[in-house]
Amino acid sequence: MANISAENLNTSSVKFSEIILQTVKIARPTHWVKNLAIFAALAFSGNLFNKVLLGKTLVAFFSFSFAASATYIFNDIKDIKLDQIHPIKRMRPIAANKLPLLVAKFAIFYFLLASFFISTKLNPLFLLMLIGYAFLQLAYSLGLKNLPIVDILVIATGFIIRVYAGAFVIDAHLSVWFLLCVISLALFLASGKRRAELGVVSAIQKTTRKSLARYPRVLLDAYVTMFGNAAWLSWAIFTFFESPPASTPVWLFLAELSRTTAISKLLMITIPVVIFGIMRYQALIFQNRTEAPEKLFLTDKPLVFASILWITMVVFILYGGVVAPS
Repeated sequence: MANISAENLNTSSVKFSEIILQTVKIARPTHWVKNLAIFAALAFSGNLFNKVLLGKTLVAFFSFSFAASATYIFNDIKDIKLDQIHPIKRMRPIAANKLPLLVAKFAIFYFLLASFFISTKLNPLFLLMLIGYAFLQLAYSLGLKNLPIVDILVIATGFIIRVYAGAFVIDAHLSVWFLLCVISLALFLASGKRRAELGVVSAIQKTTRKSLARYPRVLLDAYVTMFGNAAWLSWAIFTFFESPPASTPVWLFLAELSRTTAISKLLMITIPVVIFGIMRYQALIFQNRTEAPEKLFLTDKPLVFASILWITMVVFILYGGVVAPS
């Protein structure tokens, strides 16, 4: 009897740990990299090293990530049959029957509960943005994703909401030029996602998303090209017109040395890095590898290098020369 009880206990333990593992998988923590957009307002408002505002933004990041995970799980439940014939999505826990639907539904509830509870401790406008995002994703899963063009606009809107949610948390101003950068990049990523999906379903000759059947390949190619150009051009315009203040010793010295090296020109040196990043990502789009962009930004070496280099350059230009207090 003791041996039987021990075996049952071990079996239950294995099942429980497997359920936890599969629940983590359906939450898609790798997708949380998209929520780093919440930190954009903090960085470009000059408050990156403000401990209070950094703490608020970090809390907002987790709040938004929990809400996003809830929407991912809901979408997986809604798309079980379609995911099961998709070469990649069929491996997801729900589509692969590795996680009971009841557990998945409970996970949605608890992720939303945690998200909204955390958000009540932050700016009320952040909570409204979070609720708006959740309803938008709900509408997307229930039908908007089947409407061509609208589905791309909804995906892009999700990125814009992330950026503005971060701005509301710290009550920061975002310039119209920066907003243009965000919109252009969001549309580029969204159209690239659809273009990659089209390439995958063409290879298996099965349609796993209704809107894809209404997208000619040449149209998505045109979208990718158009929004890719808009993304780097809007960043270039931002660097031309949005100049950080020359308030630190290093940049003041450079400004005195020559107007050519003035602080208002320094952000422009990031433009080639942005162009390289756009070109690299566009190459991946036409290789049908951008269906999951969050994974590429974590695994593709050229893209990772370009991202780290860009972040380093921007932070150094905006915050460089700051003398640490003695």
